[in-house]
Amino acid sequence: MFWRRGAAPTKRPGLVVAALAASATVSLFLIAGLAWAWSVYYAPGPAARQGDSTIVTLPSGSGVSVIAARLKSAGVIRSTDMFKAAATLTGADRRLRAGEYEVPTGASLKSVLRLLTDGRVVRHFVTIPEGWSSAQAVDILNAEPILTGTIDEVPEEGTLWAETYEVARGETRAAVIARMQRAAAENLEELWATRSPATVVRTPEEAVILASIVEKETAVASERPRVAAVFSNRIRLGMRLESDPTIIYGITQGRPLGRGIRLSELRRDTGWNTYLIDGLPPTPIANPGRQALEAVLNPPRTEDLFFVADGTGGHAFARTYEEHRRNVARWRAIEAGKAPPAEALPPGTVVPDPSGPAAGADETAAPMPTGEAVITMQAPGAVTPSRALRPATPANPPAPANGP
Repeated sequence: MFWRRGAAPTKRPGLVVAALAASATVSLFLIAGLAWAWSVYYAPGPAARQGDSTIVTLPSGSGVSVIAARLKSAGVIRSTDMFKAAATLTGADRRLRAGEYEVPTGASLKSVLRLLTDGRVVRHFVTIPEGWSSAQAVDILNAEPILTGTIDEVPEEGTLWAETYEVARGETRAAVIARMQRAAAENLEELWATRSPATVVRTPEEAVILASIVEKETAVASERPRVAAVFSNRIRLGMRLESDPTIIYGITQGRPLGRGIRLSELRRDTGWNTYLIDGLPPTPIANPGRQALEAVLNPPRTEDLFFVADGTGGHAFARTYEEHRRNVARWRAIEAGKAPPAEALPPGTVVPDPSGPAAGADETAAPMPTGEAVITMQAPGAVTPSRALRPATPANPPAPANGP
């Protein structure tokens, strides 16, 4: 209370009380507002409209307002203003990351902000297995629902790199194919520079063709160099490769056959059938992986000319036709469920050879060629063909590289 000398005191208690009351009211409202905001920040958010989560994609370069609007539209948050306020007050607005997010149902505002600032985005991958054809690769991409667009033409065989690729929601299938083709070109250039003088391929394209055959012949990675050596030796000798997968490719153009090869198909000249053509087929028969290419470009020095399944998932290799015939006989016995011990087939045993792929029961056997080259093996890595011929009989048919 203030007054002047000789004057009556001035009374202002009402103003002071009013000011105090107003201040208390504001404080209460502020506290209540903070409590409400605090509860909203930590309280469970909206339930997902479908399932247990909601997928939200935030484009690169999006500001806080755009992000808030997308989250609100997706049903992840209740209020854009609260989201922006919380992001600003916590400093999260400077650390929000673009990408695809899977927000759990009922996630709090705090949880949503942490998800976006930590960058815990959903990652998608597609895998093109080694040895799969380009047609099968297109099937894989067409089955991936997050990709868009169509693939107008199946890419050329052997031009896709067999690998696992990360893809983004909304990415076009054509863009993924382009990435696979770039990877194939880059890796082939790198591997071609490491080739050894022992390789029989003359161009990178031939390397892919031969590697695709090696890839299809064995699923055992450790066998690929030895299989590559067999085919390399055959090419040096002018022998036909006689690879069953080339028959299948000529029939299906890269799709699974789904049954055994018929004898009529063995006799069919599709352009890829290496039982009928000399040298390599005109194109690869699949998309080979790195190991198959390395094996073709750097084949080991061996005398092997034949191989056949051994019943364990791998193959038995042989230098001579006689040795190969014994391996074939053992494999046929394994197929029949009565594998004899190895000593039951002494050297020199003559057994019928099915001459490659099994014939269908409804097929008539094709006439056998008139003869076959007799191969004489010399020092390791050196092979010399003899032009002597011996008549072919049912017990002495042509010798496929890979038996049945």
